[in-house]
Amino acid sequence: MRLTYHEAATCLGLTPHGENRLLTSVGTDSRETKPGGLFVCIRGERADGHDFAHNAEEAGAAAILASHAPPGINTPLLLVPDTVRALGQLASYWRKTTRAKVIGVTGTAGKTTLKELLAQILATRGKTARNALNYNNQVGLPRAMLTADGDEHFWVMEAGISREGDMEYLAEILRPDLGLILNAGAGHTENLGRRGVAVHKATLLRYLAPGGSGLISADYPDLTREAVATGAKLHFFSAGNAAVNYQAVYEGPASGCGIAGAAYGHYRLCLDGEWISVTAPFRGQYGAENCIAAAAAAHRMGLAGDEIAAGFARVAMPAQRFSLTRINGWDVIDDTYNANPLSMRRMLDAAVELAEGRAVVAVLGEMLELGHTAAGEHEDLGRYLAALAPAGVLWKGGHARNIHAGLKKYGYDGTFFPLQKRGDFFTVVNDLVHGKNLKMKGGVFLFKGSRANRLEEELADFRAHFCGGPDITAPPPGENKNVL
Repeated sequence: MRLTYHEAATCLGLTPHGENRLLTSVGTDSRETKPGGLFVCIRGERADGHDFAHNAEEAGAAAILASHAPPGINTPLLLVPDTVRALGQLASYWRKTTRAKVIGVTGTAGKTTLKELLAQILATRGKTARNALNYNNQVGLPRAMLTADGDEHFWVMEAGISREGDMEYLAEILRPDLGLILNAGAGHTENLGRRGVAVHKATLLRYLAPGGSGLISADYPDLTREAVATGAKLHFFSAGNAAVNYQAVYEGPASGCGIAGAAYGHYRLCLDGEWISVTAPFRGQYGAENCIAAAAAAHRMGLAGDEIAAGFARVAMPAQRFSLTRINGWDVIDDTYNANPLSMRRMLDAAVELAEGRAVVAVLGEMLELGHTAAGEHEDLGRYLAALAPAGVLWKGGHARNIHAGLKKYGYDGTFFPLQKRGDFFTVVNDLVHGKNLKMKGGVFLFKGSRANRLEEELADFRAHFCGGPDITAPPPGENKNVL
């Protein structure tokens, strides 16, 4: 960001007072405030940013955006009724100043992974800005936009929604040149009403920049229908069998690269008539969707096939997304960052493929924010699990009964264990790993759940104790109170 205090005040409809300072960064955490930065006071569930304005001032903030004047502050103030809305106004103003091509990314499953993949591919052509991690909501997206220097070739910005009206708000700020929608499935349905997720995702296309277009998966009929209904100019990609200009074919796992290579797959991609081969940090069909979405978007941005292939060769995925390690003969997948019905199924498929006939143990967590669909979606997941026949299913969080009901309906006869306290994990894993049926084979452990499940704790315990010797440390003595 390169806005002056006076520019920010004018943008917000305020009369500036005092020195016209240059604002070079924006933050909502006083501990991360930099000299010359704009500190935005946001009232959250656990803390009020106004209480930390003094800390931001001491750290060198050049201006403070607040809804009331914190006492004793000498730094120039921008006083507004709603600081979150004001942050969005500033981001919208900053977006209009950039010459970068702006790609807005959304979808139900894998949008953060897609954002990372696409940004790294585009970086082979020129300077590229993107959201950090999954900072994609009403605060995170404007912050990411304002963090950009403004001289980039590309912005790749992820928009995440969880409530009615979220996409309208974010898309109006972002105004993308290319609206990229990866997929549409059950996710955050609790507060999205009953119109369907595809309607909300396709809303991004109603806010394209002049001359902008949409890039949409053709593999989701409801998404295709809603995208067409917007009237936007559209291009389509497919990881299935759709006859469109951008297509992907999964050719199998990479080989000869040890455990790191085991996390990679080979893909053939059609880019409007040109076929290229790439190796990507994914396995299976879900990876085909990510690959063709990223490659098609890069192609729409003017990159040639060889540039796109070179971009894939340098890609590194963020932590907790199909991160693969090997521990005592077991391949361990860490995909603990988030979960919904679509992403759960895809990662389970990837785990089964990776196992190549060996045992699969699924350590899974409750899928959150599904509202009235939650019970049915969890039972359906149980049925899906039963068909895959894992050696064990360890479940953390609510809806264990629904998972168990789905497993039983499809005749699952493996181990199902609801984790209710941390020590439970040791008991069941000790039995699974050192039991007579699995001891000599090894296999795959998949850890996946919604962020609030904190499955990284079980993963850390697994790594710490299983690497240390032949037996996992037993939990303290106590009654096992797991009940279905």
